[in-house]
Amino acid sequence: MDRVARAQLRYLEERSASWVAKHLVMAGRLLEDDPELAYEHTLAASRRGGRVAVVREAVGIAAYHAGKYADALRELRTHRRISGSDYNLPLIADSLRGLGRPEKAIELAQSEECANLESAVKVEMQMVAAGSYGDLGKLDKALAELESLEQLNFNRAFSFSPRLFTAYADLLSAAGRAEDAKRWNAQVEVAESALGIERETESFIIDLAPEMDEEEETPRAKDLIEPSEAEEADADAEAEEADADAEAEEADADAEAEEADAEAEAEEAEEAEAEQTGIDEEDDLNEVIESDTEAGEADVEEESAK
Repeated sequence: MDRVARAQLRYLEERSASWVAKHLVMAGRLLEDDPELAYEHTLAASRRGGRVAVVREAVGIAAYHAGKYADALRELRTHRRISGSDYNLPLIADSLRGLGRPEKAIELAQSEECANLESAVKVEMQMVAAGSYGDLGKLDKALAELESLEQLNFNRAFSFSPRLFTAYADLLSAAGRAEDAKRWNAQVEVAESALGIERETESFIIDLAPEMDEEEETPRAKDLIEPSEAEEADADAEAEEADADAEAEEADADAEAEEADAEAEAEEAEEAEAEQTGIDEEDDLNEVIESDTEAGEADVEEESAK
């Protein structure tokens, strides 16, 4: 993950930043091989980092690769509003084209917004415009759009040249110029070889920021499932918690009842003992022993006889 992305994620709470970064890394690794799963990872990242520009950009790019053009259009426009960057205008235009609106794509490509794009981005935008003209059956305009590019050079290779040569060859083939199309298709491999693309063994290697690698966090299942399913899972968890609380309250009530019964039995036992012995604790009276009473009566009779 590049420094710009890491810097944006630092505005999140530390655990959330780590979570979002890991999902974005997985999305990047899966983008070419499994765009649907990559898109799911970006959605998971957006649940905690939806206000971060790089996250919305990742969702938009993954949606574009997965063929979800409406989602891509929405997310890429949101990223542009948040960041102020025009870098993804070609993807926005191509998403319009994917939604069956090539005229809108051409209109965007010819707008003032695209007039000052950097060279590589402008080439990408003109490729989208050429494809849109091709969709409308205007092959002459489509070819003219690409032929106006100085970067369409048979003997020079830029980072975007393989895609540019392929797009041009496809238009030549559609226009019935098969020999020219064959020459440019062959030059695609030459350009890839010059750029070293054929020697690439991995799509890319990601280096997470050290501070995001210190603490592992086990992903929650509900972050990888649809929101409706997550809400149902939360509802089930709340219901189970309520049942547990009710059982605990019932157990406490039973314990209090048993304690009250024990106290009542103890009081009854004390009252019964008091009735048998004549002791009344409240009056502070002492038990009269029968032998002491008989001895007293004998002393009285002896004194009377005297």
